[in-house]
Amino acid sequence: MCPYQRRLALVERRMEMGAVLDILMCFDILFDESCEISLSEICSSGSPALIQSQFGKPGYYFLTVAQFLYPLIAMISYNIIIGDTITKVLMRMFDVSRNSLLGNRHFIVFLCTLFVTLPLSLYRTIVRLSLVSFLSLVFAASIVIFVVIRSFTMVGLVVPSSDGIVFANTGFTEAVGVIAFAYMCHHNSFLLFDVLDNPTQSRWNLVTHISIGFSCLIIVVFGICGYVTFTGTVQGDLLENFCMNDDWANAARLIFTITIMLTFPIECFVTREVFENAVFKEKQSSLLRHSILTVCLVIVTFALSTLTDCLSIVLELNGVLAAVPLAYILPAAAYIRVTGGPYFTFEKAPAILLATSGFLIAMIGTVKSVLDMIQGVKCSHGAEMNYCIQNSTSLHNASTF
Repeated sequence: MCPYQRRLALVERRMEMGAVLDILMCFDILFDESCEISLSEICSSGSPALIQSQFGKPGYYFLTVAQFLYPLIAMISYNIIIGDTITKVLMRMFDVSRNSLLGNRHFIVFLCTLFVTLPLSLYRTIVRLSLVSFLSLVFAASIVIFVVIRSFTMVGLVVPSSDGIVFANTGFTEAVGVIAFAYMCHHNSFLLFDVLDNPTQSRWNLVTHISIGFSCLIIVVFGICGYVTFTGTVQGDLLENFCMNDDWANAARLIFTITIMLTFPIECFVTREVFENAVFKEKQSSLLRHSILTVCLVIVTFALSTLTDCLSIVLELNGVLAAVPLAYILPAAAYIRVTGGPYFTFEKAPAILLATSGFLIAMIGTVKSVLDMIQGVKCSHGAEMNYCIQNSTSLHNASTF
């Protein structure tokens, strides 16, 4: 199942897409189809080998870049989330201001990187991190329960936006990109397929339907409750909408941050493996090279995460640049080429729809995201929301990407 923490950003995307259209457009079906297509003809040779055999070196390089960028940008977004969430917890625990050392998001991310994410990322095997999947499910359930409860207890505190519930909105493509980022698990699909007892296409389809369906349930409940509660004021990270003096929210922030830090090394593992397979494929593994590459990747992601605190734009770019091609375009295009025969047949219709939709979303979403950055995207970084401040005074921090 795809990492849970990406779902926190989906609530804001519901505002960009339009609340009604978001529910009607069940992209879960497309992801379900995509995961099935990925395994139907690919598992025998592996994704990179298949893409290269069907699309040559350009296809192989495109796949490699997308597989490298996706977890790399995900690590950047994780650092941004850590900086936003843990600082609020520390400020509440120690009663310090945002101008203090514990309120400095860059300093906190540096400490978490140095003492948590970097040491965990240095592991050479992913087996030692297997407990993270189970913990993520437990944490997901607890945070979803918290959001559902707060959707009732915060009634009257947040003034609903006049245009909160609309059928459709202009941010459709960016929203689909973030949804693709949330569901994206194709880079782990082959590993999961290998551990199935008696792996067959039908058994894989069953696993896919169950996992995607469960993810859809969590996302719909989380998204609707979060969006109905905050409407137009919703942030890229939903936990940013809860007040700093809400101790239950701070507990959720702490749990969420722990999940993020434990998930970071898994994405680092994928990024490192893609790079080594592309650059050092013919060379034997080396502990020195492993350590140097890991440190470099962690440093790069930390440095890039300090350039912006706008989580939403980072997730949008990762969605349209990497997740959409990996989830929509490449599996469908490979399936169409591998099956042979005429392109326009009933059997290939879902794959054609998948590839066409993915291409349009990637192109339009990329253009809109770039235009947003040029115009300047404003976002809040750990600032207390106005409905939390009420009669108290607080410094509202806003920044431009």
